[in-house]
Formats: sequence, C-alpha cells, structure tokens
Amino acid sequence: MKCSPCTCLAVRNVRQRSIGIFRLLVTLPLFLAISAAHARNDPPPSSERTWSPPNLANYERELASQRFNNAEGTPRVSINPRKIYGLAELIDIAQRNNPETRVAWERARQAAAAVGLSESAYYPYLAASAAAGYDRAFIPFPTLAVNPKQLINRGLGAAQITGGGSLVTEARLYRGELNAKWLLLDFGERTAVVRASRERLMMANVGFNGTHQKIVFQVTDRFYKLGTARQQVLVSQSAVEAARTVEQAVQARVDNGLATKPELLQAVQQTAQSEFDVEATTGAESDARVALVESIGILPTVPLKVADLDPSSSVSEVDRSVNKLIEEALVQRPDLVAKLANVHAKEDDIRKVKAEYYPQVAFSGHASETELDVSIKNSPYFGDTRPTFGALLTMELPIFDGFARDREMDVAKAELRAAESELAGARDTAVREVWKAYTDFRTALRKQDSAVKLVTASQNAFDAVLDSYEHGLSTYPEILNAQRNLTAARSVNHDTRAAIYTAAAALALSTGELARPSTNTVKPLQTSTGAVRPMGR
Repeated sequence: MKCSPCTCLAVRNVRQRSIGIFRLLVTLPLFLAISAAHARNDPPPSSERTWSPPNLANYERELASQRFNNAEGTPRVSINPRKIYGLAELIDIAQRNNPETRVAWERARQAAAAVGLSESAYYPYLAASAAAGYDRAFIPFPTLAVNPKQLINRGLGAAQITGGGSLVTEARLYRGELNAKWLLLDFGERTAVVRASRERLMMANVGFNGTHQKIVFQVTDRFYKLGTARQQVLVSQSAVEAARTVEQAVQARVDNGLATKPELLQAVQQTAQSEFDVEATTGAESDARVALVESIGILPTVPLKVADLDPSSSVSEVDRSVNKLIEEALVQRPDLVAKLANVHAKEDDIRKVKAEYYPQVAFSGHASETELDVSIKNSPYFGDTRPTFGALLTMELPIFDGFARDREMDVAKAELRAAESELAGARDTAVREVWKAYTDFRTALRKQDSAVKLVTASQNAFDAVLDSYEHGLSTYPEILNAQRNLTAARSVNHDTRAAIYTAAAALALSTGELARPSTNTVKPLQTSTGAVRPMGR
C-alpha cells in the first residue's frame, strides 16, 4: 500500500519535529549544567574593580534573615536592662555567651569523637550485602560430523567439526551475603593511633580551658579600662570646673585692673580646651564600653549597665615569690599542657610507623545464601538454593614499599623534635611572662602610694596658688601650671589603680591560675572590699 505525497510529507514533518524535540530535551539540560558550572567557577574578570559573584544575592538574603544569630536560634543569655552588672557577673555572661567558648567546645567534642573513631579499629568489621539480577550469555558450540564407516576403524578420529553455533543461556540470581573481617594482631599500630588521638583530645580540652582563661582576662582588662575611661571623664569635668574657677579669678582681677586682657583670653582658651577634653574622654568611654561588650559576646546595641570601680577596694601583695609562681606556671598553664600532649602524640606517631614494619594477622569470613536458576535455549528454568561459607586467616607483611616507611619514620622523628623544641620555647616564654607580670604588678602597687601623694600635693598646690593669685602674689602662668598638674595627677592616679587590677589579672593568667578548672565557677580574688579580679582558686 502506497501513501499519498501529503501523507508522507506529514509523516516526515512529525518525525522531524519529534527528533528536534528529542534533541532539545537532551541538549538543553546539558547546556544548562555546563553554563551553571562555568558560572560557579568564574573568578573576578579583572583586578581593577569589584564585581558581583554569582549567587551573591542569595548569601546576602541569608545573612539578612539572621539565621546564624546563634546555634540554637534563641539568645543564650538574657540581659536585664535595669540591673547593674559587676565584674564577676560579666565574666559569667561572657563564658556562657562568647562564640569562642562554643568553638573551643566543639573542637574538644571533635577530638573526643576522633578517639572513638580510632578505637573502632579494635572491633570486627561486618557488612551485609544483597544482590539480584538477570544475565543472558552465549557459548560458541561446535557442530560435529561423524562418518559411520570410519567410526569403527578410526574411532574418535572419524568425527570432524563442520561448523559452529551458539548455546544461549539465561540466569536469574538472588544472593544475600554477610562478610566479616577482624584484625587480630598488628604489633601495636592501633594502640599507638588510639594513644595519639587521646593526646590530641587532651590538647583540645586544655585549649578549651585556655580559651576560657583568655576570655576571663579580656573581660577583666576591659572592665577596668572602662572604669578608667569613666574616671577620666570625671577628671576632665573637674578640670572644666577648675578652669572656670581660674577664669572667674582672672576676670575679677581684670575688673579691678590687676590683670591684663591677654591673661583673661588665655583663661577662656583653657576653659574651652577643658570642655573639648570632656568630649574626647566621653568618646574614649564609649569605645571602652564597646570593647567590653565585644569581649562578652553581645551586640553593642544591647542595653548593659556596668558597675563603676570601687574606689575603696585594694589589692594586697602577692604572698608567693616569683620563683614559686614560675614553678606553678610551668605545671598548670594550659598551653604548656597542650605542648606536652603534642610531644606525647608525636611519640605515638613514631610507634605507629614502627609497627608498620611488622606483619598483620587478620581473620576474614563470609556466609551467603544463593539461589541460581538457569535456562538453556528457552528451556524451563532449573537450579537450586544453597548456602555458601568460608573462613580465612591471613598474614600480610610488606616487603618493599619504595622506602615509604623509612620516609614516614624520618617525618615522624622530625615532628617529634619540633614538638620538643616548641615545648622548650613555650616554657621559656612562660617564665618571661610570669616575671614581667610579677614585676608589673609589684611596680603598680608601689606607684599607687606615690600617685595618691601626688594628687594630694597637686590639690594643695593648686589651692595655694589660686589663693595667692587672687591676692596678687602669683602670676597667671603659675596658676595655669598648677591647674594642669592637678588634672594630670588625677589622671595618673586613676590609671595606676586600674593598672593594679589589670596587672593582677595578667599575673594570674601567666601562671595559669585564672579561672582554674578546679572549681565549677570563677572565684574572684578577695580584697578588703570584696571581689575585684577573678582567680581560679
């Protein structure tokens, strides 16, 4: 039957459209995949200007949603806007809220998981598998021709291959299998790996404690810097009052014809300078508050009231010698413990490489249930279901590996020597830090008495020079100099008091005593008026 030209044309058009649609469906996803891959891998087109990377808007929208505000999605610490927080309370908030503590905690958890991972090598490995499938194959099969007359005389030589065919087979397979492997003997390789992972866990654990100590010190240091900044604001405000007092005295003398107009202008200038200093110190106070809030781990927009420094508090002398403090630092500092654990880990790495020179003995076994059905040339399927099993005891000993183990041993020994050098260097650094912190603390204590005497003497000198100037017995430069000396003495006094507390915290940090893990909570150093600086015990 022949089709008409129109019908044939329609059939060809339909066939061509079908082929076109098929090509489009095949090539379009491939083109899109290639385009997407190139878009993701494109670098900036040039170094001359900024650019917008692909999918940048998605990242910005994700940040705008504040999805990563914290790990749980809710604030970890509630801040009471009406409460005034002291140092101990701020330290507690920082330890619970600062992201660095959570990062150190997660690293310790990772190290603990790594220990469990290394210990899993002691247990047998079991794996279950199942398979089902169909297989069709053929086997070339010859065709034999036999001459009956020659069969009697020549025997099998009467048979000749005259051609060949194919024997087609079909098979259905169903199998369930259980495999087991257990390393029985490795001459200490697994033990060395587990011990090294435990040493790294110790490094992570003491690193966690070191992070807490660092945060406690930061909060302490910035708390006293904020207190000092507040005192500087008060000092600058008192300087404004003193400058206005001097200005009034100069105005009175000008009115009586006892002073010149340049002196009055200088007094006005000094008042303006003092008012400018108030604004500058106020800005420094704001910066100090932001730094404190940052160390705590909360946003600067959170309303937080911080207690002022107690002017009646004091810190006593250290009841131990510097040599005793150095001995304590060399025993309990977290960084030194971590360096020592690193040395132990490198020693275990050497033991692991040594164990690789010895054979490994392992047991392996398998058990399975298999159903196999076969059909030959479309015959009915025939087969059976049988269990299979086996067990092996194997020993493996590397003979030659291109000197890889020798090089691994060289690397492990070099890393051990480097770790030992790092520990020695850290010990020397610890001694220097303790010595410096001890000296700074003792110096700050000695400067305190001198600072108090300086303030008293400067106040008396200013009062005397002011009274003398009002009676015409002193000049304006003398009273201006006395005013500046009084302001400087007040600033030095407040700086010295803050330096004492900061130096005390630095001394505790250098000895490893700050926020010691021997107690569950941070115990503050007890002074004559209460808690002033955090100590570990």
